[in-house]
Amino acid sequence: MKPARWPVDHPEEGRLLHIEPRGRRFSDARVADLPSLLRDGDLLVVNDAATFPASLLGRTASGERVELRLVSREQDGTWTAVLFGAGDWRKRTEDRPPPPVLPVGTRFTVVGLPVQVVEVLPPSPRLLRVAFDEDGAALWSALYQGGRPVQYAYTVAPLSLWHVQTGYGARPWATEAPSAGLPLTWNVLLALRRRGVRLASLTHAAGLSSTGDAVLDAALPRPERSDIPVATVAQVEATRAAGGRVVAVGTTVVRALEGRAAMNGGRLVAGEAVTDLLLGPGFVPRVVHGLLTGMHEPGSSHHALLQAFAPSLLLKEAAAHAEARGYLGHEFGDSSLVLDA
Repeated sequence: MKPARWPVDHPEEGRLLHIEPRGRRFSDARVADLPSLLRDGDLLVVNDAATFPASLLGRTASGERVELRLVSREQDGTWTAVLFGAGDWRKRTEDRPPPPVLPVGTRFTVVGLPVQVVEVLPPSPRLLRVAFDEDGAALWSALYQGGRPVQYAYTVAPLSLWHVQTGYGARPWATEAPSAGLPLTWNVLLALRRRGVRLASLTHAAGLSSTGDAVLDAALPRPERSDIPVATVAQVEATRAAGGRVVAVGTTVVRALEGRAAMNGGRLVAGEAVTDLLLGPGFVPRVVHGLLTGMHEPGSSHHALLQAFAPSLLLKEAAAHAEARGYLGHEFGDSSLVLDA
């Protein structure tokens, strides 16, 4: 499936493939049709994590050019990150030269910030835990001044940070955009409200989707933190009790909700926690009935997650249909709704 190479001006006009698991069928629609595909009493849950500039160019002490892509901020203030060799987003990640090996204790500089390697993590010497000399406002100021959004070689020009923000982004927790929500313009959200669809939010720290390193990519997604408000838990419980459906916007919302339920014997608990839950074939969702997501090709980790909601054969047929019809993939591409009518 071809990738979308740039954000569109009117994302609500993007294509939407509606996949109905029980009916074992799919049909073409538009994102603007989403209100007609949901019901009065359904609950749409979004990830309100804002995307921060996590791509940081720099040099080692010996002058070698590197790129550090932040993955997640840890509770002790350190960061998990992936190190890349010389180059930037214009070159495919899998074609980038390998970075230098940086042992524990190595100091280097990115976007003018001194940083130190505090741990080398499995399964790759490129996966590091690092500590910046700066913290708090000084650190965030430097990241926003010198960093750039993570982007990939299929895009056609440098992305600005606003290109990768949803309309409701709040705290800067996401390394990459929770992209399933990018087509949800305020016109679509207001139409959903008029339809009687309720809206709720949580914050989930979406990490990197790809590194170009097969060993590292096989270990994605890494454990990710989320914060689920008390109000969202109450809305989920009320929706399910009334016979409504809980529809997640994006795989990050599925992971946050189902991961939290799995940690608590099937009960959704408010607050902040980290999940390492991996969803896929055979997993039975306890909270979510369906999801709005991007177009995912068979073989990808996101496509495997969809198999918790629909049979593999149906998903493959839908993917073949989408490719034949010219649907576009990746973060600025078209959408799919996996939900029974």
